[in-house]
Amino acid sequence: MYEKKVGSVVVVDEAGKPVGIVTERDLVYVCAKGLSADTPIWMVMTENPITIGEDALLLDAVEKMRSLNVRHLPVVDKEGKLVGIISVRDVLDLAAFLIRIRE
Repeated sequence: MYEKKVGSVVVVDEAGKPVGIVTERDLVYVCAKGLSADTPIWMVMTENPITIGEDALLLDAVEKMRSLNVRHLPVVDKEGKLVGIISVRDVLDLAAFLIRIRE
């Protein structure tokens, strides 16, 4: 996550379907509990992450993130396979861009 400068990593099964997500918050937990960097990912990931379909509207994603208090939302296709992730940062970047082009 540090090397790629991302705030989360989605863990997928053999079929490419999300089974977990590890976020910056999870890493804070690891540090606070004094866990080793060798701790298996399954011990700190959030299982069965909340997802959104790739055809959903941006507003739907924002409302889902707000109502469920999550900052990262894996995006899945019709078969439930991971195709991307949307984050609060992505939404803020888009909002900033739209404000700039209206000036």
